[in-house]
Amino acid sequence: MKRRTFLSVVGSTVAASAGSMMPPTALAASHDPIKLGLLFSQSGTMANNESLLKDISLMTIEQINAKGGVMGRRVEGVVVDPGSDWPMYAQLSKRLIQQDKVAAIFGCWTSVSRKSVLPVVESEDSLLFYPLHFEGEEASKNVVYLNSPPSSSVLPAVEYLMSPDGGGAKRFYMIGSDYVWPRTINKILKGYWKTKGIPDSALRERYVPFGQSNFQSIVREIKEFAAQPGGQAIVVMTVVGDSIPAMFKEAVNQGIRATDIPILGLDVVDSDLQGLDTKPLVGHLSCWDYFQNVQTPLNTKLRADWKAYVQKHSLKHRPDMVIDPMVSTYLGLNLWAQAVTKAKSTQTGAVRKALAGLTIDDPAGYVDRMDMTNQYLWRGDMIGSINANQGFDILWKSKGIVKPIPFSPFVKA
Repeated sequence: MKRRTFLSVVGSTVAASAGSMMPPTALAASHDPIKLGLLFSQSGTMANNESLLKDISLMTIEQINAKGGVMGRRVEGVVVDPGSDWPMYAQLSKRLIQQDKVAAIFGCWTSVSRKSVLPVVESEDSLLFYPLHFEGEEASKNVVYLNSPPSSSVLPAVEYLMSPDGGGAKRFYMIGSDYVWPRTINKILKGYWKTKGIPDSALRERYVPFGQSNFQSIVREIKEFAAQPGGQAIVVMTVVGDSIPAMFKEAVNQGIRATDIPILGLDVVDSDLQGLDTKPLVGHLSCWDYFQNVQTPLNTKLRADWKAYVQKHSLKHRPDMVIDPMVSTYLGLNLWAQAVTKAKSTQTGAVRKALAGLTIDDPAGYVDRMDMTNQYLWRGDMIGSINANQGFDILWKSKGIVKPIPFSPFVKA
């Protein structure tokens, strides 16, 4: 990784009113760049998606600098690669804060990586801007939650599938990677289904290790479960990373179609569909705050900016693809810049205070708002259906932004 070294400006000046000497670091700070940590894996099972977040971070920082930077200072992204190794997220976040002196960190995809970083940013009183929808059950003053908890992402999608329009699902097979996000999501769902009178006999729950690639026996079990009496069965899929295309490939191999057994892939984005023939996958679902087919002027501009950036830098990414966590990262960087400008400071406490109530235009067509009492971002919600072109068509979207509920009432239901 190339590291750019900036020479500090060291000097002194006499204060006319007091005749005192300004500390050299004060003058240096007025000219040095503001550093932001970019904690996204460029290798390992999460590299395919997290590398997108790293590069759109650099694009957004470039755009911020083109407008004059923040408080007249350039912004510099300090890129590190935790290699999809969860303890490394913690180690590198500490290095970013203590050695690189970053003002904030943008990073992580999985909840286990966020949980690894959480005690670091709390002990160092730094800020982590987290761009994924997730399981909730957390509200740290040192994390800015840029995406939706289950109340405004997962539950609306499940409610849709249980409705007549969504096929009237009555039985549910849960398959996830074995860590906190799938297990907590499924705990919330089981509590929710209990309030709807769904019996335990209508549920199945399975977990696989990270990187699992063989889903033959699980897909056979799904087909057997769906063939049993009791009503329409669906799959709630919370596997992540490389396991997503592996699961879809096996579903296609064994003849599962959305018209028979719909799969709701809660972590599935367009990049997971690259290299797949999505014609047999048409109709399977995902739920996010953004899908790139949304028609808004801001989305048109963002997609054009990304295409130009990918081509300019000869990046490996598809220039015609923008996914939800990329938009969340883009929004987070611009919110951070707004907050620093408002606070006239990069200090954590001042930025935290300035964030409360800030609004920002979302490419999805909403005006998002930071909550006044916690650091969750109010956003709109969408349900997307896989199409034949390795993307999603929008089936449903909320009329406006939705209040995030950090702690689900269904956890103890």
